[in-house]
Amino acid sequence: MSFSYEYTIQLRDTDAAGVVYFANIISICHVAYEASLIAANINLKLLVNNQEFAVPITHVSADFFKPLYCGDRVIIHLTPRSIDSCRFEIKYQLLSPESLVIATAVTKHITIAPQTRKRRELTVSLNQWLSQWGE
Repeated sequence: MSFSYEYTIQLRDTDAAGVVYFANIISICHVAYEASLIAANINLKLLVNNQEFAVPITHVSADFFKPLYCGDRVIIHLTPRSIDSCRFEIKYQLLSPESLVIATAVTKHITIAPQTRKRRELTVSLNQWLSQWGE
């Protein structure tokens, strides 16, 4: 079951032409990612300020089908999927209130030990999050 999040496009998300700046689509998706972690009872402060593990993004891609303007409302469907014991990806669909696909995006993440920068297995809480919102 995917996680759904409503977002209103902010002025800060747009460029001089008044449409969402291409790189900001990932920031918008990241807001939904953070909300899904919170909804799964993952403490963001502990996730980010952790000496045992870090979860950097290793890949980003996005496709745009319609422009988004300041004030537009979108529904973001986020679906994570485990790749292996250390990595996962998140697929995003940004939909209009009428359920038209406006954009899609994918982020890939890896869990590492911060000091050595070597891979480590996903944490129990991240595996639970994957189960809760995954395919």
